[in-house]
Amino acid sequence: MKNIYKHTLAAAIGAAVSLMAFSPAQASSHREAPYIGKYPQLDGTDFYMFNSYEPGREDYVTILANYNPVQAAYGGPNYFPLDNAGLYEIHIDNDGDAEEDITFQFRFNNAEVDGGTIKLPIGEGDNQKNISASLKNVGVLSADSEAGLNYLEEYSVRMVSGDRRRGSKQNVTDANSGSQNFRKPFDYAGTKTYGGAGNYTAYADSFIHDTSIPGCSAPGRVFVGQRLEGFKIALGEVFDLVNFVPIEGDSAPGAGDGDGFDGGVTQSEDRNILARNNVTTIALEVHKDCLTGDGNGVIGGWTTSSLRQATILNRRPTLAKPEIGLGGWTQVSRLGNFLVNELVIGFPDKDRFNSSEPKSDGQFLNYVTHPVLPAIIDSLFRGPVNDTLGTSIENLAPANIPRQDLVTGFLTGFPGVNQLAEVTPSEMLRLNTGIKAVAREDQHPLGVAAGDTAGFPNGRRPGDDAVDIALRVVMGALCHDVPLGEDGAGVNLGLCAPEDAPVGNAALTDGAPISASDFDNTFPYLITPYPGSPTNAPIPTPKN
Repeated sequence: MKNIYKHTLAAAIGAAVSLMAFSPAQASSHREAPYIGKYPQLDGTDFYMFNSYEPGREDYVTILANYNPVQAAYGGPNYFPLDNAGLYEIHIDNDGDAEEDITFQFRFNNAEVDGGTIKLPIGEGDNQKNISASLKNVGVLSADSEAGLNYLEEYSVRMVSGDRRRGSKQNVTDANSGSQNFRKPFDYAGTKTYGGAGNYTAYADSFIHDTSIPGCSAPGRVFVGQRLEGFKIALGEVFDLVNFVPIEGDSAPGAGDGDGFDGGVTQSEDRNILARNNVTTIALEVHKDCLTGDGNGVIGGWTTSSLRQATILNRRPTLAKPEIGLGGWTQVSRLGNFLVNELVIGFPDKDRFNSSEPKSDGQFLNYVTHPVLPAIIDSLFRGPVNDTLGTSIENLAPANIPRQDLVTGFLTGFPGVNQLAEVTPSEMLRLNTGIKAVAREDQHPLGVAAGDTAGFPNGRRPGDDAVDIALRVVMGALCHDVPLGEDGAGVNLGLCAPEDAPVGNAALTDGAPISASDFDNTFPYLITPYPGSPTNAPIPTPKN
C-alpha cells in the first residue's frame, strides 16, 4: 500500500510541477508559452531586481534579465548571440499606474570585425589564395587581445522617459569614452580559447562598462554576456513522474516548530540538472535615486523582448542581412515575477500574457483569485497525505477563495514592504529601494517569508529559491505566521487564516537548494559560465 501512495504522490507532484516548469529541458520561465519556443534568442528566462549588496554599492539597484535559455556550453561554432532583429527592454514603473516611466532599450549589432574576417593564405606560389576563416574565432582571446576574433558582438542602450514607444529617447553612453556602443564578450568556447582554465573571468570582467545615464548624476554599470545558469531545479526527476519525495523531514502539517522553514532540504546538489548550462544576461546597475522618480521609493520592473511585425527572408542572405523586419515592434516575451506564466496563467492565454502589458492584467485576474494548481495538487495528494500522516484533511488546497494572498503577492505588493504609491493590480516585480540590502552571507533563500525583508517578494535576488517559494506560496504559506515581528516573532499578515491552508506550513521543496553563496558578491553577481571544453570541466565557483 505504501508504494501505491508513493507513486500517486509522485504523479501528483509531476502534474503540478509540470505546470510550473512547462517543458522538458527547460526551467523557470524558459519556453513558458507555445509561441516563444520558436525564438530562443528572445525568450526571457529569469528577471532579478534587488538593492545591490556588493560592498560600497549600497545606494544602487541591480537589474538582471536573462535570455536564450539552456545553452549547452559546447554548442559551437556560432554559440549564443542575441538577436540583431530584436528589441530587448527593461521597464520601470515608479508611481504605481502599471505603465512604464523609464525603459532601457537594448539593440544588438553582431557583425564581422572592421576590415573583414581574418584570411589565411592557402596554397603556394601562383596557386595561393587568401581565404576567410570558417570560425568566429581562430586565436587565443584575453582581456588584452582579441586578435583572433572574426565576429564582434556590440550593443547600444537607450533610455526612454515615459511611454516606451512615444517617450523621449536618449542614449546611455560609456562614462569613460563617451561611446554609444558597448561590447559583449565572446562566449566561453573553452579553456584553450582563453589561454587556460580560470582566464575567462578576467576576460569577461573587462566588458563591465561604466555608464553615463541621461538625467542621472551618478554613473552606473552595464554588462551583457554569457553567465552560468543560476536557476536550479531537479528537472530530470520532475519529468520522470517526479522520481523523488518532494515533502521531507518535518515538513508535514503541524510538525516541527511551526514556522514551516526548518528541515526539508537534504537532497544532493546533483539534483540540479541545469548545473552545466549557461544563459545570456543583460545586467544594469543604476543609482536608486535615478529610478524612483516622485514615488514612494518602491519601483516595479519587468523585461520584454519584441520583433518587427513582419519578417521577409533574404533569398540571398548575407551575414549582415539574413532577413528584413517590417512594421511596428510586437512583443513576444514578458517576465516580471518568476513562474507566473507557468504556474498561474491558463494554457490558452500564455501567448496572450507574453504579449500583454501590466496595465491590462485585469484580463488575467481569475487565474490569480481562483488558481487551478492547488486543486490539482489536492485531487492527487489528498489520499496519500492523509494516509501517511494519519490525518483526515478534507482539502489540501487553500480555502480562501478568492485568493487575496496571491493577489497581494503577485498583483499589488505588501503595504509597507513593496507596495507602490498608487496601487494598480498588475503583475510585475516590486522593490522597495529604501530597505537596506542584506550582505550575501546573511541572506535567506526564502526571503520575506523567512524574515529577510530584502528578498523576494521585495524584489528578487539570485539566491532567492524560486521553486520552493512558489510551491509554498501557492499552497498558502502566507496564511500562516511569517517571522517579521520583534526578534523574529510570527506575524499573520491578515490575508487569510492558518486554517484556510492546511499544508501552508509544509516545507515543500524540489530538493535542488539554492543560496546567495552560489553567486558572486559583485556585479553582475551571476557567475562565470561553464566552458565548452574540456568535457566534464569543474563547475565554476563564485568569487568574493
